[in-house]
Amino acid sequence: MTSYFNGLVLTETAGRPTVAELRLPEVGPGQVRVKVRAAGVCHSDLSMVNGTIRPSFPLVLGHEAAGEVVEVGANVTRAAVGDHVVLNWQPACRTCWFCENDEPWLCSTSSGVASLENGVTLDGGPVHVALGLGAFADQVVAPENAVIRVPPALEFEVAALLSCGVLTGAGAVRNTAQVQPGQSVVVIGLGGVGLSVVAAARAAGASDVIAVDISEAKKGLAEAAGATDFVVSSDTLSKEIRGRTSGRGADHAFECVGRAATIRAAWRATRRGGQVTVVGMGSNDDQVQLSALDIFSSARILRSSVYGSADPDIEIPRLADDVLSGRLSLNHLITNRITLADVPDAFDRMSRGEGARSIVTIGEALLP
Repeated sequence: MTSYFNGLVLTETAGRPTVAELRLPEVGPGQVRVKVRAAGVCHSDLSMVNGTIRPSFPLVLGHEAAGEVVEVGANVTRAAVGDHVVLNWQPACRTCWFCENDEPWLCSTSSGVASLENGVTLDGGPVHVALGLGAFADQVVAPENAVIRVPPALEFEVAALLSCGVLTGAGAVRNTAQVQPGQSVVVIGLGGVGLSVVAAARAAGASDVIAVDISEAKKGLAEAAGATDFVVSSDTLSKEIRGRTSGRGADHAFECVGRAATIRAAWRATRRGGQVTVVGMGSNDDQVQLSALDIFSSARILRSSVYGSADPDIEIPRLADDVLSGRLSLNHLITNRITLADVPDAFDRMSRGEGARSIVTIGEALLP
């Protein structure tokens, strides 16, 4: 029997996505069908709208989500009907060089996949899904390695955040930078990922967590996440940070914007011998310029953090336990609860730097 679903579809770069009814693929061997219950509006989705990432069209947007398994295909062992799951947009193949060398976040099979064909329009044309998922929808069909079970006690809204923004931010602190108790941290850019960095740095025992944004309105969110200080970004940012860190600069700086200017600002705000971790994804033509002498004499480390340098199969259950135990609080991240039709307005708010995460609450799926 043919299944249908509602998805938020983008038909061209810089277009305005709209909700459309589509035909869902049948569940094949090794696949599962998930009723999506909540999905976060992530900057990567906006990057597909504005052309920073170039997917195929028509495209069902969305990748940060959680839901309930409603059907499993043959030979599925990771999930059963009724399981609560987080969707993983970059599932590790476990067989490539990177996976076999304990770097599944760089998996050569799933890395760099902007979209995959997975669905059909009512007219019979192919449909593509963002990052292999297309989670701005009431249902998805995905390979079983793209779902990760979480406890039913974890709210779907919070579980959805774990699949991208929180894993990226917390992983950057825990895995990439390995922030230690007593160290000082500066976080530039306070969207959902940046606020997750703030929360994780505080949970790691950082003595100073200095949150930086261009908007004074982010101060309350930063404090709720655990920031000890808040600074409005300016041309004197590095001086401001040194003034709050005994004149040296921060031990760690996290750049959560993805722009050359803010990467340079993070570099200047970090002490000699400190570490700059680039978490934000920027454009290909935005070049970062640092002098050869500066790189040598400052002895700083500059590196990126892809998907939190994390193995989601391990890290997402850990994060779920941290949330349920109270070690990690995420409720402050949800600043708007919306429907699928409201996502374009959420993109507009994101472009203006307003709020943290908008969460799409999905209604009952159109089950056969």
